[in-house]
Amino acid sequence: MTKAEINALYRVMFTDYPDVVGAEQLGEMLGGVSTKTVYRLLKSGKIKSLYFGKRYRIPKLFVVEYLTDLEKTGA
Repeated sequence: MTKAEINALYRVMFTDYPDVVGAEQLGEMLGGVSTKTVYRLLKSGKIKSLYFGKRYRIPKLFVVEYLTDLEKTGA
């Protein structure tokens, strides 16, 4: 997927969420997965994130990239 396609998806996906989300919101965005699963994805680096003051911050763009990578691999 090209950068332009990812940017287009970014503009239409998850419009109800802020540009940077926390772990709980990420779980909602991924279809209601558990917090434990969210932290496993973040700690493994499968979903890129930023870590500030004992909290993960995940730019929405990283979520879109993760989902498009899943689509490519068929996982």
